[in-house]
Order: sequence, then structure tokens, then C-alpha cells
Amino acid sequence: MIGISDIEAAAERIAGHVVHTPTVPSPGLSALLGVPVTTKLELLQRTGSFKARGATAKLLSLSEAERAAGVVAVSGGNHGIALAVMAAALDVKATVVMPRTAPARSIAIAQDAGASVRLTDGMDSAFELVNRLRDEGLTLVHPFDDPVVVAGQGTVGLELAADADELTDVVVSIGGGGLIAGVAAALRALRPGVRIWGVETEGAQAMSEALAAGGPVPVALSSIVTTLSAPTVSRLTYDHVSALVTEVLVVPDREAVRGCLDLAEHAKVWAEPAAGCLLPAARQVLDRVGAGARLGLVVCGGNTSPGDVKKWTEQFGLS
Repeated sequence: MIGISDIEAAAERIAGHVVHTPTVPSPGLSALLGVPVTTKLELLQRTGSFKARGATAKLLSLSEAERAAGVVAVSGGNHGIALAVMAAALDVKATVVMPRTAPARSIAIAQDAGASVRLTDGMDSAFELVNRLRDEGLTLVHPFDDPVVVAGQGTVGLELAADADELTDVVVSIGGGGLIAGVAAALRALRPGVRIWGVETEGAQAMSEALAAGGPVPVALSSIVTTLSAPTVSRLTYDHVSALVTEVLVVPDREAVRGCLDLAEHAKVWAEPAAGCLLPAARQVLDRVGAGARLGLVVCGGNTSPGDVKKWTEQFGLS
């Protein structure tokens, strides 16, 4: 299990390379949901998501031989962007493997940062290719199955605990579980009374299915939210969620897209569906805990284009 000392060490290591993002009350979301809402605006992080934290922590932990050989990562978008940009900043050669369904903008950003981008037909084949490249000598920077990466993501929780007013419940999106594992470890140490809730989208339910099965299992992927579409969680993230998280909620893709529109209108932030899913999940939380809640939302990323949001809005009849 990741401890608070691991997260504090990661925070010290990555300071100066990443942004201490704002933690601010949201009057608009508070009015929308009917309870006080505080947002952790991680979409203002370098590369547009929290992923820069874990990628930087891992890159700074490499030996000289590992740096010289280069690194490889698999990503539905944000992890690849983060590794490409932060590796270029630290003069490490990076290869990023993405499914062809990844947002075109994410692929272009990784390429423009200087990474070698390899495209596959799906996330399953992307993970298979990454494993082959790792066996050829590249260091794998896994998006969630690495304690160094999870500790880096946990610095989000470290900052939230330090900067937020009193909270009762914090809602965090789940793909492979690296973010929620790190945030939960930090908050359990620093705000032990706070309940932590995870949220997935239908068709990207790797953690929900793992919890039902008693451990990580492969899952079928069909969600439009590629940044949450891990084919399985890891034992590392499963152990943290099963021990530290109150419940993992699941919301439809349509509601995640509606959440993007609500975040833009009421919170004045441009977020991706991986963050948009927080709002329908928050409503489920309020149904469970009542109107006395004080919510914290980790707005994990903003890497989506107007064209993508327009397409999804029309697809789900939200226009």
C-alpha cells in the first residue's frame, strides 16, 4: 500500500516540474447540486490532466541506463500526452502506444512533443504491443500499475487535503485506478473522516467488475470515454480501492457528456467526459448521504476538442 510518506516524497521530487493546481469553491456547481462543492482543477495541470504528476515522478526515478534506453507507455490519451511532453522536457526518448480510437488531438500532441507514436486497433492490442517493447529494453511507464506513478498521482490528494475547506465526500474518476488509489491514500492519512467515491462509465467498468470478482479481471470495453478505458485494473489499484474507497459508481456515457456541458455552463471549465462523469456520480452520492454533504470533485482533465463534444452532444441528443 502507498503511504503518505511515499506521496510526500513524490511531491518533493516533482515540485518545479508540475503545477500546484487550484482548489476552489464552485458557486455554480453548488447551486446546481444544492450542496457546497469544491473543485480541484487538475485540468489546469501541465499537459491538461493529472497524468503529468505520475509520469514526471517515474521519469525522475530512472537510472542513467534507463534514461538512455528510453521509455514506453500505453494510453487512451492523457497518459501518452503527459509522458511525451514530460519526457521531452527531461530529455528522455519516449514511445507512446495508443488505440486508433484515441482522440486525434491527443495523438497529434504526443507526436508534436517528439514521441514515437504507435497506433493499434484497440486497448487490448495496445497493452500487448507495450509489453513487447518493454521486453525489447524500453522502460515501461505504466499508467497505474506502478507505485511510483500512483504516489505521483497521490499528490493531487495531498494538495486537496491542504487547500480545501471541510469536506465530507470526494468524487474521483477511475480508469485503471491510479488517480483514485493515490488520492485515497493521501486523504485517508490526512482527512480520515472523508468518504471517497469512484466513478466509471458504462463500458469502462474495470474496477467495478474487479470488486465484484474479488480481484482484477479483463473487461469488455465499449465506452466513448477512452481515457477511462483500461482493459483491467491492477492488483495495486484494486487493493487500494477495495480498502479505502466507499463505493464505485457507474454512469452512462450520455450523462458523462451532459456533465461536460454542465461543467462548462455552471463551473466555467472545459472538461473531458472523464471529468464530466463526476456530476452524475455526485448526484448518486447525494442520494446516498443526504443534503448535509460537502463535496470535493477532482476535475481530472480537459483534453477534448470542441468537435468531439459537438459530436457526442449530437450522438446523445443533448443539443
